[in-house]
Amino acid sequence: MRADEVDVLAFDVFGTSVDWWTGITCQVTGIAAARGIDVDAAALAGAWRDRYLPSMARVRTGERPWTPLDTLHRESLDDVLDELGLADRFAEAVREQLVRCWYRLPAWDDVAGGLDRLRGRYLVVALSNGGFALLTHLAKHAGLRFDAVLSAELARTYKPDPAVYRTAAGLLGVEPARMLLVACHGWDITGAANAGLRTAFLERPGEKGPDHTADRAVDTSADLVVRGVGELAAALGC
Repeated sequence: MRADEVDVLAFDVFGTSVDWWTGITCQVTGIAAARGIDVDAAALAGAWRDRYLPSMARVRTGERPWTPLDTLHRESLDDVLDELGLADRFAEAVREQLVRCWYRLPAWDDVAGGLDRLRGRYLVVALSNGGFALLTHLAKHAGLRFDAVLSAELARTYKPDPAVYRTAAGLLGVEPARMLLVACHGWDITGAANAGLRTAFLERPGEKGPDHTADRAVDTSADLVVRGVGELAAALGC
């Protein structure tokens, strides 16, 4: 793929641009400790995230109507707390606070500088299953300067539904083939390719924490494979 074959770079957010595992684990630890609650924060974070794709699949397939990610996150949290035997330890207000943890996640070290390099040549946007409010707060908190934030809620479905990627391209006035999706998840890369986008798999070995295996480039078919946003910028001549 040549650098001049795309006009827009669309970055996935959770895992690709920000470190959700560290962010959620640290915040859960702090919130629980402040209330004297003994919890394995890493286990809670992992179990919570494990419900991410299944919860959205029920919306994507029409099993349930459009439901915002904040609501799905809350429902999944309730299930996890029940499963871990912690339901009676976390009051309503604390659960709402935990859901808002997804609004405050740290960026990976290579992202902010890499985005600035890429923005000198391309339109660089976030394209995520997160809600618009969540993504706006998250980008500000993480110090990530995207040219625009595009939420799956604009298409009223979730990635990897082709409608999400095509809606983003249409709103930006480009053909899908002129947009490059950058993601660390094989399912996202495949979804974007099926919608006609170009793709770049960005390796994030620590994306799921130390006890789980992240998606690997060897298991994914993409136009580009890079080990960081700086490497992507170099590959695209930025």
